[in-house]
Amino acid sequence: MTTLALTRTHFRYLLLENLRVPIAVGSAAIFPALSLLFFVVPFGYGDDSVAATSAVVQLAVFGVLSSFLFTFGVGVADDREHAWDPYVRTLPAAATPRIAGRLLTGFVFALIAIVPVTVVGAALTSATTTPLRFLAGLVAMLVAGLPFLLGGLTVGYSLPVKAALPVTQLIFFPLAFGGGLFLPPQLFPVWLQTVSQLLPSRGARDIVVWAVQGIAPSVLTVVAFAGWVVVTAALAGWAYRRDEGRRFR
Repeated sequence: MTTLALTRTHFRYLLLENLRVPIAVGSAAIFPALSLLFFVVPFGYGDDSVAATSAVVQLAVFGVLSSFLFTFGVGVADDREHAWDPYVRTLPAAATPRIAGRLLTGFVFALIAIVPVTVVGAALTSATTTPLRFLAGLVAMLVAGLPFLLGGLTVGYSLPVKAALPVTQLIFFPLAFGGGLFLPPQLFPVWLQTVSQLLPSRGARDIVVWAVQGIAPSVLTVVAFAGWVVVTAALAGWAYRRDEGRRFR
C-alpha cells in the first residue's frame, strides 16, 4: 500500500474507533456551548457584538484546545496500553501514515467541538463576522492548537493512561483560565495580563481573535506562541523516540 492509502486506513480506523464512544465526542463539543449559554448569554453580551464575538471565539478555542490535548494525550496513552498499538508499530511500515492518520482524526474532532458553540453564539448573541473571516478563523484554530496537539503527544507517549488523564487536566484548566478562554484578558490585573501573554493558550486565543475580528495580538504573544510550538514539537519528538527505544529495542 502507498503512504496515502495507509494514511487513509489509519484515519478511518481511528475515526470509527472514537465515534463508537459518543460521550467522548459529545462532552468535548457540548461543554463550550453550555458555558456560552449559562455564563455569556444571560449577562449583557447580546447588544455588544465585539464582546459577544470575542466570547464565542474564546470558548470555541477552548473546545479545540481541549479536544487536541485530551485526544492526543489520553488517546495515545490509552492506545499504548493495548496490544494492537505495539503490534502495528512493529510492522515494516513507516510511522508517518499512522501519525498522519491520528493528526487528521484530531483535526476532525477539533472542528466538531466548535459546532455547538458557534450555533449557540449565532442564535443567541450578537456575535458576527464575515464568511471569509469565519473560514480564516477555522484555519487559525488548527494553527492555534499546535502547542496543545504536540503537548498532548508528549503526555501520551510519556505517561500511562492513569497518569495522562489527571496530568492533562492539571495542565489544561490553569492554561485555559490564564489564557483568557473563560474571562476576557482585559479584566485581568496587570501582573496576570503580563503572565497571560506568555502562555500558549493566550497566543491561541489572540491568533483566532485576529483572524475572526481583525484585532492584532501583541508581538510578545506571537513570539511566545511560536516558542511554545518549537518547544512542544521538540518534546513530542523526544517522547516518541524515548517510547520507541524503551519498548522496541
